[in-house]
Amino acid sequence: MIGVLEGFGVITVVIAVGFLLAHVGVLTLEYQELLSRLVFFVGSPALLFSVLADTDVAGALSQALVANAASVAVVAAIAISLARWRWRRGWGDATMAGLGAGYVNAGNLGLPIALYVIGDVSAVAGALLLQLLVLAPLAFVVLDQAASGERPTLWRVVSRPFRNPVTVAAVIGVVVALSGVSVPRWVADPIDLLAGLAIPGMLIAFGLSLRLGPKPGASGASGQVATISALKLLAQPLVAYLVGRFALGLDGEALLAVVVVAGLPTAQNVFVTAVRYDRAVPVIRDVVFATTVLSFGTILAIAALLA
Repeated sequence: MIGVLEGFGVITVVIAVGFLLAHVGVLTLEYQELLSRLVFFVGSPALLFSVLADTDVAGALSQALVANAASVAVVAAIAISLARWRWRRGWGDATMAGLGAGYVNAGNLGLPIALYVIGDVSAVAGALLLQLLVLAPLAFVVLDQAASGERPTLWRVVSRPFRNPVTVAAVIGVVVALSGVSVPRWVADPIDLLAGLAIPGMLIAFGLSLRLGPKPGASGASGQVATISALKLLAQPLVAYLVGRFALGLDGEALLAVVVVAGLPTAQNVFVTAVRYDRAVPVIRDVVFATTVLSFGTILAIAALLA
């Protein structure tokens, strides 16, 4: 329970720093895009390499990964279908809706919660691998295509993910982890230093948006925000529980880990991606805000029911 409080406390403080810097005029709204680009092209790739290079990949590819994959697939499919055929959005916005519903904050919130609530940081490794090696590359293919407006060829579809720095860093990190190669300190130390940009950069950009952008709830799409948030915080952990408990036979700490990871809020880097591609930015900003605030209660409830 203390881990939940600590995780949310850290996030709240750094977002508040971004909000304050904007309020006193130190940073303007233009810095939001600058920070987002810096995180997207430098901080996030460095962080993902550092995390995945030290991950027990074999251990992460377990039954928990199956339950997490099923929960992501269900809620993302529902969100994309609603965005395309009910809300009449394009494929770019629909892809962001899918990410908002299924892409969990497994990094800056998931890691401390996994450590203090579950007692094992490897509990989020499977979710990280799924998101970085499958979900994110697929999303980037669609978003790149929507941004370029070009008709895709097979080569473009296959090669595009590997022109994205986030995906490339994740793949290299997994290769290093599988090979067992020890990264020299003169390589690892600069990467670790650059990785420090990622989480505070994401959160400060988010705080800037809260102060200088449209206020939370002002996206004009409250129904979409509420629906995506409900899919994230209610439907995804429910699907993870049903698959884990009844299809895979998980119980105890293993089941708790699966459901807690599925119940994490939408990741801040989904907001960074929305800004990067200029797709559904107000909606995703509100979804990240709502799920981050409300997930405090849902994760506490999950921990109380399943611990």
